[in-house]
Amino acid sequence: MRRATCLALTISMLMALPVAAQTVAFGGMKADTSAPVELAADNLTVNQTTGKAEFTGNVLIGQGQMKLSADKVVVQYVQGSTQKIDNLDATGNVTLVNGPDAAEAKQAIYDVASGNVTLIGDVLLTQGQNVMSGEHMVVNLADATAQMQGRIRSVLQPAGQN
Repeated sequence: MRRATCLALTISMLMALPVAAQTVAFGGMKADTSAPVELAADNLTVNQTTGKAEFTGNVLIGQGQMKLSADKVVVQYVQGSTQKIDNLDATGNVTLVNGPDAAEAKQAIYDVASGNVTLIGDVLLTQGQNVMSGEHMVVNLADATAQMQGRIRSVLQPAGQN
């Protein structure tokens, strides 16, 4: 009886969720978007004319507790500055980790000023044993939330079964 009640409650909760988009918590805590952005990679190419730097091979980026890894990251600096980053465009085996949560995608674009990370293509979000997938996810690092869109699928574990 308890199992049937749990199942009915879970189904009714899932039915109440919008199919096209779903907002979830990401990272358990807010990220410090004012912290310095640290980058490491095997190779670096800089173009002073365009204000871009391309990092390739084992790229690791960190800002506070947020970590991002990818095969390639193109950094666009704020116009007229080689010190202040405008955005980062990561491609190839992209993984974003913030606290206990992790997300994977084909591409990630991090707009430093807004604190938003947009993950694009085969997005997979893992939160403990819970898993959610979709085509597009925007993570707001300032308020530790994310919104996923595009044929969302999820596996939610019942409370107490970790």
